[in-house]
Amino acid sequence: MTTGLIFDERFYEHETGPHHPERPQRLITIGERLHTSGLIERLTPISFEPASLDWVRRVHDQAYVDRLRAACDGGISCIDVPDSGICTRSFDVALLAVGGVLAASDAVMVGQVDNAFCAVRPPGHHAEPDRSMGFCLFNNIAIAAEHLIARYGLERIAIVDFDVHHGNGTQHIFERRSDILFVSLHEHPRFLYPGTGFEHETGIGPGEGFTLNLPMMPHSGDGQYRKAFVDFVLPALHRYEPQALLVSAGFDASATDPLAHVELTATCFSWMTIQLKAAAESLCAGRLICLLEGGYDLDGLSDCVEAHVRALVQPAPTQE
Repeated sequence: MTTGLIFDERFYEHETGPHHPERPQRLITIGERLHTSGLIERLTPISFEPASLDWVRRVHDQAYVDRLRAACDGGISCIDVPDSGICTRSFDVALLAVGGVLAASDAVMVGQVDNAFCAVRPPGHHAEPDRSMGFCLFNNIAIAAEHLIARYGLERIAIVDFDVHHGNGTQHIFERRSDILFVSLHEHPRFLYPGTGFEHETGIGPGEGFTLNLPMMPHSGDGQYRKAFVDFVLPALHRYEPQALLVSAGFDASATDPLAHVELTATCFSWMTIQLKAAAESLCAGRLICLLEGGYDLDGLSDCVEAHVRALVQPAPTQE
């Protein structure tokens, strides 16, 4: 099993301001853990460059792209909302993150690697077509899905988002379409940002039935998430039969995370990853691309990322 890695110290250059939870130290810590655990030796680095704006404009309005560039060039400290911190390098780093995700998608599609983990920042799943939200500038996973459709002619892509916060941007970008299945497990929107992702949000018009929200109550743990996977996530994937599987891999549902109230262990993140990898191998030739989203307690983040990546690199079970 060959797992590709997107990682670059240039991601550290996106400075969000003092005491901001989405900070460069997140990736520094992940990089250190990949080395100390020995996992780095089992990963295949994928080379990449910043994405063309043509790909970004498939998801984001030109006016927003121009606004973000101008804000960064002008040295403004945030965009649209106070928690979306930026600096003069943020526009370029956001393009680099998109470029990394697209390179990983290409590597999986052409068989250079079996699956991939993209340790990128800024994260993306809160970004709407016309504005930033929740630390996110460009919606990396939505752009990757559009890339797979446009470049490889895929007709069915599944996105599973297990970040503790609902991926509002991803849902809103695709909720009127049937070529993307969006499945999200997140803390219940009555209790946590961004206040979207209720069970009744199932898609609009031609997209009806292709959004599956699984809101989890505060203090939900491994057992509740495993049950949601077995009862809802995996059956939905098998009904849909995607040609590629993308994962918004946020680790802020960890019990140690300060920004939410869900209590998962690193073991659960490993288990979810194994289930998603098995589904990808069964349904779409193993095409699995995982993108880092949230996770803000550094020790918990590194523990959960290690568990996630270890599950990606382990060989598939031998079929009797």
